[in-house]
Amino acid sequence: MIPLRRHLDRWLFRIGPPEPSPIVLGQRRIFVLPTPAGLAFAAALLVMLIASINYNLSLGYALVFLLGGVSVASMVHAFRNLLHLSFTPGRAEPVFAGESACFHVVVANHRHARRPSLRLKAHGAIVPFEIGAGDGGDLIVPAVTAGRGWMALGRVRIETTYPLGLIRAWSVLVPDQRCLVYPAPEPMPPPLPEGASRNLGRRAGSTGDDDFAGLRPYQPADSPRHVAWKTLARGGPMLTKQFSGMDGGEIHLDWDDFPPDLDIEARLSRMTAWIVAAEQRGLAFSLTLPDARIAMGRGSEHSAGCLRRLALFGTEAGTDA
Repeated sequence: MIPLRRHLDRWLFRIGPPEPSPIVLGQRRIFVLPTPAGLAFAAALLVMLIASINYNLSLGYALVFLLGGVSVASMVHAFRNLLHLSFTPGRAEPVFAGESACFHVVVANHRHARRPSLRLKAHGAIVPFEIGAGDGGDLIVPAVTAGRGWMALGRVRIETTYPLGLIRAWSVLVPDQRCLVYPAPEPMPPPLPEGASRNLGRRAGSTGDDDFAGLRPYQPADSPRHVAWKTLARGGPMLTKQFSGMDGGEIHLDWDDFPPDLDIEARLSRMTAWIVAAEQRGLAFSLTLPDARIAMGRGSEHSAGCLRRLALFGTEAGTDA
């Protein structure tokens, strides 16, 4: 069934592999059909025409042809509302599995006419928008992620029922855009493995807790002990407490150190949670996988590189990470 759908898309809508940008909607890419309201309107016109012929009503003829001309004019306006629109894929920041990926699509209107009542549909999401004369905009298309790896934006439909809702003009495009999906962090992971320093994450020569340094947005791998519950109880957002004075210890995340009963996805999920926790605490860490080893490092770029390895683990793209 799926190959037949792809064959029909390729033959009818000329849809193949992802298209190079920018994607411009030409005349042969725009399709026009009546909406359900348009079909009801056409049926009413037919009844009025039959009644005018039966009773020889001159005013009835005039009304039917006037309304018919209006419907034809609305078809032209709907078609021109999409004609020569330009679409360029934007950025898509990596997310964790289960979160919503945000695909940015840049739309440009090169005509000196406003483009109202437009809708962009992809992954079940509907994004209404309009573009001013000679203007552009950055559309955000949300998409719920399920598994790790690359997630493509895929088939996108742009449509309009402007101006009367009687005619629907639409076009289908496949931008060359994808988002990297990291493994979902384990909700309640074990403590970080001990590294070279026994006082991992503590201030040197000090006992007790570190100094409070501020608040930051909550992340799934954060410990419940560090959540700012008072702020949440007052109706504020869910935040996590940050502490300073850490000694910057080192930890080693090794694939072979996990219990043998953990499957691949569970190991990736736990490693993801530990990487997020190590970055939040300013710790240096190394990563050892069956097919790769990442040397000791710290910071957001190092964490992003390790998370990318985990996201593409076991795939052909993982060798190029």
